Amino acid sequence: MSELASKYVLQTAGFDARFPNTNQTRHCFQNYTDYFKCIAAKGEDFAPCKQFKRAYTSLCPNEWVGKWDDQRDSGTFPASLEP
Repeated sequence: MSELASKYVLQTAGFDARFPNTNQTRHCFQNYTDYFKCIAAKGEDFAPCKQFKRAYTSLCPNEWVGKWDDQRDSGTFPASLEP
């Protein structure tokens, strides 16, 4: 068990003062859109973009992410992802 524990570090999204309430829905959506705006502007290998991805994967339910991915693929996503 200790070998497994040393291999993985579990983290969740940190506190964001823009979203002080316990309902983190907006925080989830904002990190999702910020990630795709960031990779559009800087590319997938840009390290700061990965923080947005870690945050939305931690906060957002998988069903929402799947739905949003489908919407992005079909061009019906409700927000602009332009940088």
